Amino acid sequence: MTEERMQEALTTLKSSGVRITPQRHAVLEYLMHSMNHPTADEIYKALESKFPNMSVATVYNNLRVFLDIGLVRELTYGDSSSRFDCNMSDHYHIICNSCGKIEDFHYPSLDEVEQLAEQVTGFNVTDHRMEVYGTCDACQAEVSH
Repeated sequence: MTEERMQEALTTLKSSGVRITPQRHAVLEYLMHSMNHPTADEIYKALESKFPNMSVATVYNNLRVFLDIGLVRELTYGDSSSRFDCNMSDHYHIICNSCGKIEDFHYPSLDEVEQLAEQVTGFNVTDHRMEVYGTCDACQAEVSH
């Protein structure tokens, strides 16, 4: 499945006129395989041994390209660094208050809430975001020891 998504993403890049450099390919591939919603720094650290000439700025520039053409979404929570998510389907996030881990979870779409919001406010609703906060299993285990 990930390989298929990767091919679709590369096709989207090509059709947008974006050159597919080895670094760009590596950043995209890392994001596609990463389930932990990495920061730009985490992506850089994971790839720096493969690409010693790559800078953090290169990672940020590639992420901006991916954001601009809709391959990635940026997650901003509080003051912490932006995290990047390659899963563009409708889904929600649960965030650990202790370690900051973010996991995806699915819930039937909240279309009714968007429709009600439009009716009550007159807004043209384009999107919504739901976040759930708690303490992950690993952090709970640390506390209980």
